[in-house]
Amino acid sequence: MSKPLDGIRVLDLTRVLSGPYCTALLADLGADVIKLESPAGDEYRHIGPFKQGESALFTLNNRGKRSMTLDLKVPADLALAQTIAGRVDVVVENFRPGVAERLGLGAAALRAKNPRLIYCSISGFGQEGPFRDLPAYDVVVQAMSGLMAATGEEGGAPLQTGEALGDLIAGLFASWSIMAALVQRDRTGQGAALDVAMYDALFSMLTTSHALNLYAGVLPERVGNRHPLSTPFGCFATRDGQVVIAVLNNKQFARLADLIGHPEAVNDPRFASDEIRTEHEPAVRALVEGWSSQLSTQEAVAALSAVNLPTAPIWDIAQARTSEHAIARGLVSELPHPVLGRAPVVGQPVRFDGEKPLAATSAPRLGGDLEAILEDFGLEKTE
Repeated sequence: MSKPLDGIRVLDLTRVLSGPYCTALLADLGADVIKLESPAGDEYRHIGPFKQGESALFTLNNRGKRSMTLDLKVPADLALAQTIAGRVDVVVENFRPGVAERLGLGAAALRAKNPRLIYCSISGFGQEGPFRDLPAYDVVVQAMSGLMAATGEEGGAPLQTGEALGDLIAGLFASWSIMAALVQRDRTGQGAALDVAMYDALFSMLTTSHALNLYAGVLPERVGNRHPLSTPFGCFATRDGQVVIAVLNNKQFARLADLIGHPEAVNDPRFASDEIRTEHEPAVRALVEGWSSQLSTQEAVAALSAVNLPTAPIWDIAQARTSEHAIARGLVSELPHPVLGRAPVVGQPVRFDGEKPLAATSAPRLGGDLEAILEDFGLEKTE
């Protein structure tokens, strides 16, 4: 099948997670992604868990790419990198701000030679601003964005989320902006310089916190596994664990009240609306858990589903991966890998006309495509 980004060539100067996640998404959609690595390789090649010496994190986030190794401290290698950067459609980098410019690989220098170039910079705090030079990993951005302050058990300490959301959201916005810039280039003939900050990206996603702070004038409070604005909307005790129940409006609450044997609750002024129910969350929880705690999680999910109320058990990643729905949707695929033979990957999730584009290969061997890439550009590496 043809793919949306067939014919688009990307030079990937990124490492670790935010940039590689971005360019892996582009590779899934058909872009030819050339990953330029130092002779030591992307740091993620050396971070576990490992299988047969291959990093799982690197394998998952570098599918569909070709790898070339150049030492940018060597003038001849740097000149090769500059030449290639001037001939591609897209450059993606996540150096500290200012480093690419010092290498002659910055947006201004490259776009002066190729005005059609789309140049995407991903960093912790952006290319401008008081914090631009601060080193940033995901936990730093989670801590400063407001996300950690709003996450955790009621009365407890701030918590980091279980995934590197700051990195991943920045990578997602980077791929989104690159594709928008490609559309713009088709219309205007001009490329663009894109400035993607992990801090900005994660901050922009905190919709509930913004609603509370910008409109209600309050700081979000940590409320554990329940929604800060809606009730009952969260996790409730069962005989053998917890069940998720999500009730957002009065019609749903009426169905829940009937199900749990308290139809009179709809006439209780404490439960008259979603907002008022949230003000009386402990009373609502006591009512619901008086019913749910007598059932197994499976029984509670079945009963709630029977009256069309949003509900779920809490699954671990293995349960999610092996569910019949995940299998039917093709959420995990296997791709050829130069060491592992076949490697499981989780590709981009969107279907185009019923088909889900996915990269053709898994992650590359370090520097394994150098000669082929140089040949594509009519270049040679000098020692």
